[in-house]
Amino acid sequence: MSTPSETPHPNSAYPMRLQKFLARAGVASRRGSENLMTAGRVTINGVVATELGVKVDPLRDVVAVDGKEISPQGEPSYLMLNKPTGYLTTMSDPQGRPCVAELVADAEQPALFPVGRLDQDTSGLLLFTTDGDLAHHLLHPKYELYKTYEARVEGVPGEATLRRLREGVELEDGPTAPARVTYCEDTGILTISIHEGRNRQVRRMLKTVGHPVCTLHRTHFGPIGLDALPLISPGTWRHLTEEELTALKQSI
Repeated sequence: MSTPSETPHPNSAYPMRLQKFLARAGVASRRGSENLMTAGRVTINGVVATELGVKVDPLRDVVAVDGKEISPQGEPSYLMLNKPTGYLTTMSDPQGRPCVAELVADAEQPALFPVGRLDQDTSGLLLFTTDGDLAHHLLHPKYELYKTYEARVEGVPGEATLRRLREGVELEDGPTAPARVTYCEDTGILTISIHEGRNRQVRRMLKTVGHPVCTLHRTHFGPIGLDALPLISPGTWRHLTEEELTALKQSI
């Protein structure tokens, strides 16, 4: 067994951190890759690698996760799914419940993973990629990337309620950041944009201000929206356009 290469292969651009290599290979996000490393599941040239600062030469070192060799991906994939309700945001479920992996199976990208989550009862825009680096940045709190939802709620929220949401709501896990909120009386739709990613945050915010959610649908993830052409119907997906991918990368 040999340790990671001390010097890069002459045809290699540079050695890279192991978690970055794993993220680019589509194994997991960068944070998820770090968790795999600290759990002792990753080896470099047969040696368990738990040190987060370790670097690898992708052209010379052999990286494996749970004994399975990992190869760098070719061009990464980026797609959007119009998620219907009733599906878990996971690529597998031990209890056999419906999950989003079934909806993107024909993409034929085994390393695909969802960027963030939508709960089982929430529909709308869900991004997938094999690019762990991009996923890490899209979900990082410091970039404050807004996600926009349309909600139908119990009752009619007044201006005082909207102001509370715009100023931030106190939840059991602390105050939220200010949200962007509008309410259309003609349609009964409350539109809310948040840049945090807490569990069921929109639902909890609206329940706290006295207007529990009846239905919740995500329309936008940063600059990417379901209203863009070509449209996709619920339960279907498409690859991002070059313009969408550029806008997404420029937003972080």
